[in-house]
Amino acid sequence: MYGKNIRMERIIDRRTGNAVLIPMDHGISSGPMDGLYDMRKTVDDVTEGGATGVIMHKGLIRYSYRSSGKDVGLILHLSASTSLGPRTNSKVLVASIEEAIKCGADAVSVHINFGSEDEPSMLEAVGDVSRKCSEWGMPLLIMAYPRGPLVKNQYDPEAVAHCARAAAELGADLVKVSYTGDIDSFRDVCRGALAPVVIAGGPKMDSDMDLLNMVHDSIEAGGKGVSIGRNIFQNRNVRGITRAVSSIVLEGYSVEEAAEFLK
Repeated sequence: MYGKNIRMERIIDRRTGNAVLIPMDHGISSGPMDGLYDMRKTVDDVTEGGATGVIMHKGLIRYSYRSSGKDVGLILHLSASTSLGPRTNSKVLVASIEEAIKCGADAVSVHINFGSEDEPSMLEAVGDVSRKCSEWGMPLLIMAYPRGPLVKNQYDPEAVAHCARAAAELGADLVKVSYTGDIDSFRDVCRGALAPVVIAGGPKMDSDMDLLNMVHDSIEAGGKGVSIGRNIFQNRNVRGITRAVSSIVLEGYSVEEAAEFLK
């Protein structure tokens, strides 16, 4: 297990055990978008802003290797689907643990939409990934969302808590879920998950303060960090918003103190 522990320290803050992860895996699902054209600049900006790791598919690594003097962890995303297909909630594996090791990744991530028509095949695939992660000492982040024909509200605290716990039971070293909207309900999510929980950023938010308040409340509830994409890399000040989020997650700043980095 030493290999997994060593790699985990490359994607989290060693002092706090918290993580500021920036997913940049949106190109397969949604195509090119603002913030993901000049990949090297975006990676440099979030690295200088204090991110502990970036998440991307294997083909992007050649276009985005950091030129900053600071280090940032690399998490290879293994699963995908596209918005062009008829079953967008069905994620399939498009990369392997062996590929992650060859490209120098510090961890891998997979995505499960619990409640999808294809949930059984996703569970089977992630179970296999988890087994291989244990064999190779590779940390595993599971992105776990309640999405499917019977899911009425993907932010429902009970549904989110169920997904978080299921991800942990599958072997996740980190679990990514949506924020449930308030501290009390999210505290129950974190308590029930057992594994460390980080929050997704979700759709583009109305204001930077909304984002910072969500981040602060998630940490207050027992969360261990964030995995935020569009609300970071599409911000008018990528480096500043990353620094603001990092100051809350890694340094315990208040929302008001963190907001100073955006001025």
